[in-house]
Amino acid sequence: MNEKMLRALIEAGVIKQIYVVGSGAMIYVKADLPNESITAQTLQGKLKTWRTVDAAVRWVRGLGVGKAQLDIGSWQPSQKGLKI
Repeated sequence: MNEKMLRALIEAGVIKQIYVVGSGAMIYVKADLPNESITAQTLQGKLKTWRTVDAAVRWVRGLGVGKAQLDIGSWQPSQKGLKI
């Protein structure tokens, strides 16, 4: 789901919870809808990722969200990322 669609869902009150998730070397954003979970994507449909937690949190805050959960249980900041 791209930024424009996420922003519309947040404004409509459909998003129940936002997560900033660290997994391996990447950080991404996941949102819970009533029946499913979605991830933030680029306009090309690829997973939107960040290199730092603060950059991801700034992006979430820019969407108008004041509260998000941080999940870094699987995050390995020193791991080298793969270019996919």
